[in-house]
Amino acid sequence: MSEPNPYPAVPFGDWDGSPAAARAMQQTLASQVRLQDDFPPLRLIAGVDVGFEEGGSITRAAAVLLDADTLELVGSSLARIPTNMPYIPGLLSFRELPAVLQALAELPAVPDLIFSDGHGIAHPRRLGIAAHLGVVTGLPTIGVAKKLLTGEHDELDLMRGAQVELRDKKTGEMIGYVLRSKDKVRPLIISPGNRVSIATAPELVKRYLTRYRLPEPTRLADRLASRREEKAAARRMAGNA
Repeated sequence: MSEPNPYPAVPFGDWDGSPAAARAMQQTLASQVRLQDDFPPLRLIAGVDVGFEEGGSITRAAAVLLDADTLELVGSSLARIPTNMPYIPGLLSFRELPAVLQALAELPAVPDLIFSDGHGIAHPRRLGIAAHLGVVTGLPTIGVAKKLLTGEHDELDLMRGAQVELRDKKTGEMIGYVLRSKDKVRPLIISPGNRVSIATAPELVKRYLTRYRLPEPTRLADRLASRREEKAAARRMAGNA
């Protein structure tokens, strides 16, 4: 018997397309985020990332599925759809989520946990793309962001594995961690998206770090989404010409 498809075809309900309505929807959905560890034993993990083609008119989402124990690649997919809105800070999920959901739906199995390039609750309205993805699918998710969007933190040691709490500047609420994933490189911003606790999120990210800055699920998704492999292959062909 096949697994039920958790990926909604219409992720935004009756959203009218306006930024104001998107922000109001974020505030509503943020109340549905669950910050308790509620994920099964990890067998399959996924990574998702997004890039753009043709001057931004096409959204290109990549999803990879890995064996949680060996990190062997089980499957991958790419989804290309017309971009539905311009970039607006804080509303990234409304621009990228449709393509991400399509890419995930094309994987050979439903993952036990998704690592998303972007923020979870480390977001002004506590609903970054990882949190939005978790709420609309009901799946456990973690946000692995390359840049800080909101919050403040103490100074971070330069060595791999160092981490400090990320807190809201006004309220002091803890919204994630800043993690040095590799010696002397820019840190990652780690926050839960759904069904993962704040404390557990960086531990899971560290579990899947290898020798690179990004954990393996989002690293592989990033390579697909950014077309690095295609560009490298093109350079090799040009060099052999």
